[in-house]
Amino acid sequence: MKLFHYAAPQNFYPLAGRLWPWLALLASALALVGLWVGFMLAPADAQQGQAYRIIYIHVPASWMAMLIYLAMAFWSVLGLAFQTRLSGLMTRALAPTGALLAFLSLWTGALWGKPMWGTYWVWDARLTSMLILLFLYLGYIALTSAIEDPRRSDRAGALVALVGAVNVPIIYFSVKWWNTLHQGASVSLTQSPRMASVMLTGMLLMSLALWLYAAAIALWRVRSLILARECHAAWVQHLPEVQAHRLGKGAT
Repeated sequence: MKLFHYAAPQNFYPLAGRLWPWLALLASALALVGLWVGFMLAPADAQQGQAYRIIYIHVPASWMAMLIYLAMAFWSVLGLAFQTRLSGLMTRALAPTGALLAFLSLWTGALWGKPMWGTYWVWDARLTSMLILLFLYLGYIALTSAIEDPRRSDRAGALVALVGAVNVPIIYFSVKWWNTLHQGASVSLTQSPRMASVMLTGMLLMSLALWLYAAAIALWRVRSLILARECHAAWVQHLPEVQAHRLGKGAT
């Protein structure tokens, strides 16, 4: 199958190189438009005033932090089921971005919580489960970095990703399952939006921008991971960038 063709690092490497610059460019353009809509066009909220505008960063970061962890779990399933080398590399490439966005979600949530709740942090179900997600990301990164053997490292990381994926629905449904200070979902597949269309447009644009950014940076990072792991393979030695690097070192 065509998809299994790209499961080999030597086939995925050039594909990632072609895709990531375009994804990064599109992400930048959408982010600029989304920020302009959210901070310039959208009106102030009737209850929260200007403070609500943090949602244009907070909500997309929260969504993507959860989605990236599910993507890591997906790649982990592929890696454990089919023993594909690319799966572990993609999971590693996604983890730092997921950790960054989980931290950004908590940080922006604290900035929003201070004027709304009078405090930067409460042990709310939504906040606590998001903090656990950040720890899961950091734990995955620490564990896979501590194990030298790539195969053992990938298997151990895959198990952490799969077990930790249970936390994602807990984050999402926490506002429904428990009595929390955190407001309910602003966007639902089963209900009409609770915000003005221009506000929703800005938030969705920022969400799409972050999704493209996460994809671009993961593809960029996985190329470096592929080169590091496959450095002794013949196909790597024949890459133009590797040969150019050798020439550059020889000239110095």
